[in-house]
Amino acid sequence: MMPPAATTLRVLIVDDEALARLRLRSLLHDEPGVSVVGEAADAEAALRQLQAAGPEPALDLLLLDIRMPGPTAQLSQHAGLHLAKALKAWPRPPAVVFVSAHAEHALAAFDLEAVDYLTKPVRRERLQAALQRVRQRLQLASEAAGTAVVASPALVITDRGRVLRLPVPELLYFKAELKYVTLRTAQRSHVLDESLSELEQRLAALQPLGASSFVRVHRNALVGLHAVRELAWRDGPAGHGVEPASGHASGPESGRAPGPESGRATRSASGRELQSAVDLPDGVEAAEGWAVRVAPVDEWLAVSRRQLAAVRAALARAEGAA
Repeated sequence: MMPPAATTLRVLIVDDEALARLRLRSLLHDEPGVSVVGEAADAEAALRQLQAAGPEPALDLLLLDIRMPGPTAQLSQHAGLHLAKALKAWPRPPAVVFVSAHAEHALAAFDLEAVDYLTKPVRRERLQAALQRVRQRLQLASEAAGTAVVASPALVITDRGRVLRLPVPELLYFKAELKYVTLRTAQRSHVLDESLSELEQRLAALQPLGASSFVRVHRNALVGLHAVRELAWRDGPAGHGVEPASGHASGPESGRAPGPESGRATRSASGRELQSAVDLPDGVEAAEGWAVRVAPVDEWLAVSRRQLAAVRAALARAEGAA
């Protein structure tokens, strides 16, 4: 589909503003392994250049504006999006990085499998990051040549004005705070404006594409089953790193939490070998101490009494499917 990432990136700049094209060309001039093979002031001119190249693509990357002149008033508003949609039908389309002054089109852009979305004025470091992502995609495509590749499902989010496309296997958990939701990955936390229910629906829509399942562990938390390594009674507030009590099963009368022998479901580091959890002793309030341990961040999230049975069942199903 594409040449390996070690080769020179051949770039076509598509923007109706001459100054915007000049800035991109200037920034790319200083980048090693990048060659600007042409420019176009509208989507139709860009399409003609692409079609003239024949079946073998003459370029690897389109730096594509969204709002450009088009044959109709409607197309002139989103000509870049229409061009990217048309290119998706090609057997070997170039990669697309959108460059726009209008951040509100970012979600639509990522739906078209854009590699990145840069807002004007383009900063050098953001352009360099986008070029690196393109190289990574080209390398993967080169390695997978001749084989069927199934794209990893991804969740598109907006975090502090930035639009990010995060592969679902990288999502560990979502936790609702006062007026926002925190999304945790292994690398960092993201602050989202969406509600937990909305995010749960969006994740459910990705299930047919092979996304890992997510389960509600509490009214304020949604956890990826692929990240759960343990379900256990916590002898102390969940999430504070307190180890379970050892060797002393008890109930509310003694003021102690049940020890490991009273009910503990674990998963190995690989997420396998789930052991069956023992039923809670009579009178024990599960909401006060049951929690799941999330890897690789090794954090504990509380499991409510209402959700405990559903969490156990979900873990069992995930283990059976592994």
